[in-house]
Amino acid sequence: MNTKRWLALGFAVVLLVFSIGINTVFTMLKTNFFSDFDSLISTESEMFETVLEPGDFDQRIALLSVNGTIQDIGSSTAWSTVEYDHQAFLAQLENILYDDSIQAVVLEVNSPGGGVIESAEIHDKLVEIKEQRNIPIYVSMGSYAASGGYYISAPADKIFAHRETITGSIGVIMQSYNFAELADKVGIKFETIKSGEHKDMFGGTRETTEEEKAMVQEMINESYEAFVDVVEQGRGMSESDVKKVADGRILGGSQALKAGLVDELGGLEETIASIRADYGLEDAELFEYDTSYGDFTSLLGVKIGSFFGLSAEEQLIKKLMASNEVPRMMYLYGEY
Repeated sequence: MNTKRWLALGFAVVLLVFSIGINTVFTMLKTNFFSDFDSLISTESEMFETVLEPGDFDQRIALLSVNGTIQDIGSSTAWSTVEYDHQAFLAQLENILYDDSIQAVVLEVNSPGGGVIESAEIHDKLVEIKEQRNIPIYVSMGSYAASGGYYISAPADKIFAHRETITGSIGVIMQSYNFAELADKVGIKFETIKSGEHKDMFGGTRETTEEEKAMVQEMINESYEAFVDVVEQGRGMSESDVKKVADGRILGGSQALKAGLVDELGGLEETIASIRADYGLEDAELFEYDTSYGDFTSLLGVKIGSFFGLSAEEQLIKKLMASNEVPRMMYLYGEY
């Protein structure tokens, strides 16, 4: 037998062994053999605590953060992460509601706002914490705390902002694309079968009628009045004073201070120092929640993401498609 035939035979043996190995692995994966391993790489997150400033465990300060657009777009997993995890944040608020060791909350907000419903859920839970636990909540505004970002800040006992913070933008917006003229130019015809004349309103295939605009405006006005009420109640302001700046305009930190929307200028350090001094919590432990999947799964997720993740262009297209798929009311300033 010549060298080429030996090489061919050796290659065939390697393929056979490899094939048997792959089939064996898949068979084992279909059984409970790897049940323990599967639990190790579970994509379900767990809530941990990270101590930022050691102190008295019986009187603690919880530091919470809302970063990014406030939308419920799913939770982070071992394989991918979201900028803002709405359900995880609500879980943190729920934990505070029943943790008697927590005597104060500092909420760091760096958000242009987001969904009407998600913002209301956070606001209502913060109000519930204040009423049931009777503990102070201070807000530290970052670069943005606009629209929904301000909505969730309004119930706080004291609000701090930087001079450069963009806040305000009190109002509601709902947008959609109209592709009708573009479709005509490229020869696309939309065929729609509907149960009622308004079923395809804001579908992007035709002009919105004045009657339909009036319908949506009524919805917008109702949500706007709810926003104004939140600011009134949270800030102790009159309706007329709120509406002086509640026309969608943005304000810098100094302007917001003059308008009564914030209490002091300062950053996170000043906010924490203030809540310690105001409520005798100088010796309190400061901690934050951490949603973690463990070092192994984090590393594995990064590796998998690097091989199978979307390119920057694909991620942008995915974001545009997802964000404009269904028009909805938003407490949102600009695009974050």
